Amino acid sequence: MKDTVIQLLEAAIAALQADGVLPSDQTFTPNVDNTRDKAHGDFATNIALATAKVAGKPPRQLAETIIDKLPKNESVAKVEIAGPGFINFFMSDASSFDIVRTIIEAGETFGRNDSGKDESVQIEFVSANPTGPLHVGHGRGAAIGDCLARLLEANGYRVTREFYYNDAGAQIDNLALSVQARTKGMTPEDAGWPKDGYRGDYITDVAKAYLAKETVSADDREVTAKGDADDLDAIKAFAVAYLRREQDLDLKAFGVEFDVYFLESSLYNDGKVAEAVEKLSENGYTYEKDDALWLRTTEFGDDKDRVMRKSDGGYTYFLPDVAYHLDKWQRGFTTVINEQGADHHSTVTRVRAGLQALSAGIPEGWPDYVLHQMVLVTRSGVEVKLSKRAGSYVTLRDLIDEVGRDATRFFLAARRVDSQLTFDIDLARSQSNENPVYYVQYAHARISSMLRKLDGLGVKVETKRFAHKLDGLELEEERDLANRLAQYPELIASAAVQREPHHLTHYLRDLAGQFHTYYNAHKVLVDEPELRDARVALCLAVKQVLVNGLDLIGVSAPEEM
Repeated sequence: MKDTVIQLLEAAIAALQADGVLPSDQTFTPNVDNTRDKAHGDFATNIALATAKVAGKPPRQLAETIIDKLPKNESVAKVEIAGPGFINFFMSDASSFDIVRTIIEAGETFGRNDSGKDESVQIEFVSANPTGPLHVGHGRGAAIGDCLARLLEANGYRVTREFYYNDAGAQIDNLALSVQARTKGMTPEDAGWPKDGYRGDYITDVAKAYLAKETVSADDREVTAKGDADDLDAIKAFAVAYLRREQDLDLKAFGVEFDVYFLESSLYNDGKVAEAVEKLSENGYTYEKDDALWLRTTEFGDDKDRVMRKSDGGYTYFLPDVAYHLDKWQRGFTTVINEQGADHHSTVTRVRAGLQALSAGIPEGWPDYVLHQMVLVTRSGVEVKLSKRAGSYVTLRDLIDEVGRDATRFFLAARRVDSQLTFDIDLARSQSNENPVYYVQYAHARISSMLRKLDGLGVKVETKRFAHKLDGLELEEERDLANRLAQYPELIASAAVQREPHHLTHYLRDLAGQFHTYYNAHKVLVDEPELRDARVALCLAVKQVLVNGLDLIGVSAPEEM
């Protein structure tokens, strides 16, 4: 319906340009929004306010002229001027319920579009160090990143999901030392335990598997343990593979899969870090100070220059990040989105500065970042801080085991990424209207139950047969429900552009709420066939949008609950 209003306004503007009321050498794009108060119609535009100055007319007078030039269309019941010059459109009942037919006929493709034109987009998310189980912060990143990938695919983009493994550096060394200490019978309470060692029970599991000479298969490698407690390199290789496998299993249990796993160590092994240093030096953006190599990031908006190579010869974290993102650019990804925790905020400016200093043709402000805030897990109103398996944090697996995959994914994607999220285990486990994922899934299950009853009455449920059975729809609640359904395609487009998947969870909750209210107030399977079929058609449309929306979050749509 919104597209119809836009097209009518564009025709009116073209007519005004032909009449000389508006200049013909300018482009005017009408902005059309859904109204908040249905007393003001279904849609409103400020086009008269936006173009009044260039037209040399008062906004209300120009609004009258625009309305006079609107082509006749049976979808529009009435057009009014409001306030200083807003134009409000009241759509006809027939046009409101056309969306029901559209949804039923489109099925699982409803809401999808090809605006991305098959453009290649890479999303890097999770990217956890292989030093322990995935924590709830990684889980939030997985939920947001995967949902964003699905949204972009729904908008016609070709998405590559990538996981960057920090499999080099001090943290990996500490992992190896921790496992080695366990293989020699030490515990974290012993005086000789590594100073920065890992203390969770999973370290014991790795050590036992290593001593048992087990073989583990990660995404790109298979490692057989030597069982030698003195061979630190062998312990390191086995421990990394073991924990990478564990993280893979956690992510698969969460319904998240990746197309590419990229190893930090490959940047060193393939000489990409050294090449980046050489290029930065050639471009004149490096200097020596205090036996360290610095990058002049201040020339690209940073608050101070940054050390690239420390005095001991080791590289700081941001340099391999620069080399890694250069590799992304060289692989042809003109759009790259990094979904990371808010603790990465300080690296954004540094990485972008380093990429600009490479003079590789990379645009300013590349790549995009989506940074999520921390997750607070509570039970009975009290924060849950520890996991026996991890030793110091709540793991993603803990949540999946407690409340299931669906609730975990929905809850972790349900808030703005830049706001802290409280994960209430009791709420996520509850079967109540207060639990948003239960509330949405129950709407789908309720419609499925109604369709089984219809089948039991001897009415064949051939979905598309109902697409043209809309004449009985006339209630205000039915119209409002249809209007909510009509908002879905625009929401899918805007959520992807804005990189804000939480809008989808809010929409589904609102849609489910409207449906429950309608279903509780009005019987669907009435005796009169025409009215029954019309209401069934509306319910089928709601069911389809629930299925489509839940799929974009990676959440199931159960037939029974």
